Amino acid sequence: MSIVGKKFPSLSVNAMNDLGDTFKINVLEEAQKNNKKVVLFWYPKDFTFVCPTELHAFQAAIGEFEKRNTIVIGASCDTPEVHFAWLSTAKDNGGIEGVTYPILADSNRNLSSTLGILDITNEQYNDETGVVTVEGDNVTYRATYLIDEEGTVFHEGVNHMPVGRNVNEFLRLIDAYAHVQKHGEVCPANWEEGKDAMQANAKGTKEYLASHIN
Repeated sequence: MSIVGKKFPSLSVNAMNDLGDTFKINVLEEAQKNNKKVVLFWYPKDFTFVCPTELHAFQAAIGEFEKRNTIVIGASCDTPEVHFAWLSTAKDNGGIEGVTYPILADSNRNLSSTLGILDITNEQYNDETGVVTVEGDNVTYRATYLIDEEGTVFHEGVNHMPVGRNVNEFLRLIDAYAHVQKHGEVCPANWEEGKDAMQANAKGTKEYLASHIN
């Protein structure tokens, strides 16, 4: 179920940083108390393949997110200790050394289950044994949430495991939402910072189409 337009769930989750500190993060409170936007991106597992490329890509863009008053938070279902081991592993050995933003350790899956982003299918209960079995790895898909300063989700997206994300698209979406917040206009297809936006009415649509669509 989509949570776009709704407040992000208010749950505190263990997190790890590059200093080896374990602490609690409530994503909703991070947005509200800091008056900042948040990009929260989930990935399946530490010490895997596509995942480190994404964590490094978000790190490379950290300055661009900061310019946009946006906090970056990573997340998976690994434990804080495994996160720190990965953070302590060099890039040339498949690690994420150099990543500075916090990474949620949702090992009890309270938040990821609430969001409905776990790879679980075909849940079955055996009446004789009382055992519940599922198909899937019970780890998260590549889900991404953009949250505004009031804690409201304005974008969510989910990729399957093999497909990495384009970090620049999240910067574009943040720019677009910030434009809407500031100017009250809406942003048409393929809008980027500096391009024309539209008035949210029939006249605005007609004028935009007449001048921009061949």
